Amino acid sequence: MNALDISISLIGLILLSPVLLVVALVVKWSSPGPVLYRAPRVGKDGRLFAVYKFRTMVADAATRGPRVTRSGDSRVTKVGRILRRTKVDELPQLLNVLKGEMSLVGPRPEDPAYVQTYSPEQRQVLRVKPGITSPATVLHRHEEHMLNGPDWEATYRNEILPAKLRIELNYLSHRTLSSDMSILARTALALFARSKQPDSSAIQDSGASREKSY
Repeated sequence: MNALDISISLIGLILLSPVLLVVALVVKWSSPGPVLYRAPRVGKDGRLFAVYKFRTMVADAATRGPRVTRSGDSRVTKVGRILRRTKVDELPQLLNVLKGEMSLVGPRPEDPAYVQTYSPEQRQVLRVKPGITSPATVLHRHEEHMLNGPDWEATYRNEILPAKLRIELNYLSHRTLSSDMSILARTALALFARSKQPDSSAIQDSGASREKSY
């Protein structure tokens, strides 16, 4: 899907350039700090790269809390809450696709600290390029509402992440071009659909979006 990834990403960046410019100006105007956040992530074959996102948190968010965010996190800016809810903060990752670091569809790239905890089986997700969206992304698009309790990072690491990896591995074992196109369509529908906020039991119900910090 490499040629298709590049073609769609290039067309997307051209068509969305006015939106990207407006969002960049709003982010810059709304709070101190850079427009883009470059999040360190682990890509194909364990190679490190920087994922591009519009900054949705205060500039010093890394010093104020854990690597994951939950609903109501005080580090998220007012503009950032809108960008996260609409997933517009993820649009700069089209640049990662053009650079060959990501695909449109694939397992979401993880923070190096979490990848270090992967089992040999879980590390199989690193055999393919990470993606902007994936089956687990669609199923866990309300993920920050599932992070309950005083140590929500532990909830993510011990419950949510293993469930998401099971979904990704199962998908990769049956992956086709047609299934990738289906995931893209489901992602688009999920963004526009009226969605209900799930409770924490959805973790078990689904067998498997986490919003990363920054």
